[in-house]
Amino acid sequence: PRWQSEPLTRRAIERLPATGVAIDLCTGTGAIARTLTTARPSARVVASDIDERAVACAAANGVEVYRGDLFEPLPGTLAGRVDVVVGVVPYVPTPALPLLQRDTFAFESPLAYDGGPQGTDILRRVMIDSPRFLRRGGALLLELGGTQADALRDDLARLGYVDVTVLHDEDGDARGIEATLRSKL
Repeated sequence: PRWQSEPLTRRAIERLPATGVAIDLCTGTGAIARTLTTARPSARVVASDIDERAVACAAANGVEVYRGDLFEPLPGTLAGRVDVVVGVVPYVPTPALPLLQRDTFAFESPLAYDGGPQGTDILRRVMIDSPRFLRRGGALLLELGGTQADALRDDLARLGYVDVTVLHDEDGDARGIEATLRSKL
């Protein structure tokens, strides 16, 4: 995984039981899914990505990957059985896209980064749809940036998540958010 994703990946490994089930959304090359599989060889790790090239790359890296938008292509048999949903979904605010490094789009489309006006559109979609797949007590781990965690905390609580924690990198910058689906309704 990219260095920005390392705190997220570490927590996903810690939260994934030895024989658990994980979903990696917007998997790209499959680096996070592959890392989870390596750390938990008896777990089932499935991934999705909307980009055809990304899916081919992840499959070549030995990932069980499905092509489509977020949860849409995943087997329905996963509903209510997933221990960890992890995702590096697009979270860059649309107005900030031109500010990214010039080589950012050399190998990836702007679609891989564009999270809508505030950068939280796709993050919120994942937060809303994850409870269909997560078991009670399962973990949602999302990469994000800037002050997006503050903007998402109330939404997570309203959607039934507890124990919301912001994940920081070694420099103290917010890099992700972790939340647990409440054990009881």
